[in-house]
Amino acid sequence: MTEVWGLTGGIATGKSTVSGWLKEAGIPVIDADAIAHEVLAPGTAGLKAVVTTFGTEYLQGMALNRRLLGQHVFGDATALKQLEAITTPLIKAEIVRQLDRYRRDRQPLVVIDAPTLYEVGYLVKMVDHVAVVATTATVQLKRLQRRDQLSVGDAKRRMASQWPIDRKVALATVVIDNGGTIAETRAQVVKWLDMTNLGQRNPLK
Repeated sequence: MTEVWGLTGGIATGKSTVSGWLKEAGIPVIDADAIAHEVLAPGTAGLKAVVTTFGTEYLQGMALNRRLLGQHVFGDATALKQLEAITTPLIKAEIVRQLDRYRRDRQPLVVIDAPTLYEVGYLVKMVDHVAVVATTATVQLKRLQRRDQLSVGDAKRRMASQWPIDRKVALATVVIDNGGTIAETRAQVVKWLDMTNLGQRNPLK
């Protein structure tokens, strides 16, 4: 039987770092962010739908100008819902396809890495447990500004498009506190994997 974990957090809380460790350890990770990029790649039905809805000004050559579109939708709740109406069914279908494949292969553990695991709703029904990577809102804001070179206002608007991290923490099976050092965070991930069916075969030890 395949045990399915959800891995989530808030934007810039460090979820991608944790996800990277799992991938390096050989644990199958279904990366919702990567899928979200794939469904809007040049030539896809998803990109065509985005251009039809929002206009050709959001194209950069044949590709989507993600930064420009992001600035638009994160400042307009209606536009964000329009974008999600296009991308959510496409992302969901690919996640289901990958998960079905891992189950057929009898993988003991699969992780679905999704920043909006709780927000989209359907993903919670696909997982047995959820691990949340958390930090304080202040640290999150500073990391997001530095990472994406955003103003305070733009960073706060992106954070506001997701649930507050405290709400996710309250629902989590496991909380990984990423407010300290990298070594401290990694030690928590090792402890988390010890709880799973990997047992003594924990690849991060």
